[in-house]
Amino acid sequence: MVKGIAVNLKSYEETVQRLLKVIKLDVELKKHDKILIKPNLISGNSEISTKTEFAEQVLKFCMENKAPGTEVFIAEGCDGKETIDVFDELGYSKLAEKYGIGLIDLNYTETEEISRNDFLKFEKIIYPKILLDSFVISTPQLNESEEIGITASLDNMLGAYPAKNYQGFFSRTKNKLSKFHPKYQIHDILKCKVPELAVIDASIKGVILAGQPLEMDKQSARALKIDWKSIPHLKLIDESFSDDNQSKGRKEIKE
Repeated sequence: MVKGIAVNLKSYEETVQRLLKVIKLDVELKKHDKILIKPNLISGNSEISTKTEFAEQVLKFCMENKAPGTEVFIAEGCDGKETIDVFDELGYSKLAEKYGIGLIDLNYTETEEISRNDFLKFEKIIYPKILLDSFVISTPQLNESEEIGITASLDNMLGAYPAKNYQGFFSRTKNKLSKFHPKYQIHDILKCKVPELAVIDASIKGVILAGQPLEMDKQSARALKIDWKSIPHLKLIDESFSDDNQSKGRKEIKE
């Protein structure tokens, strides 16, 4: 697939389908036996949550272009409210029923413990196994954020922290994460796994973006006329993952 592309939005149905075809997602999907769509869903905030109309077009493309027998899921791990209730509230339960796919609550699904030397704050992370086993498509709606600068495809993966492991005894929120700055929360969860693809609803700027998550988040910042280097988590991830690629290159040359 290409590094990334942005196209002007005409309608979700026309634009998303055409864009995903242009980046050759139809070819890529046939290589995988599990495809997982990760929207950003927030109870009581439909303005920030991924719209079902947008997610449906990504889902429809996946269903029409997947290999026979491939499973497709929509997954989220909401903070502060039961995910299944948010699926119902925002129309995702009806969407899943329409296409005959499964909904997964990342807060309570099967997990495994991951430890890495390049975690910046966490000693270990409890991570949903389904994300490790699937081709993950992050499908957020682009918005500005007072807390982290923008909400886009990378910070969307904060939903991968399972509530059963990261909420307090007397809290429904994942308050055990709050001891670390959000940029570290995002960095370390991405060290477990970066989504394979970002498809971003930037309709607030009249475009849809699709491609490599970090590059698409940089483009999203530019669309909002924000210097991506001023966004702490994007700057940190760019530096960290660039170092990874350079180290990998040096290792390959040495070998």
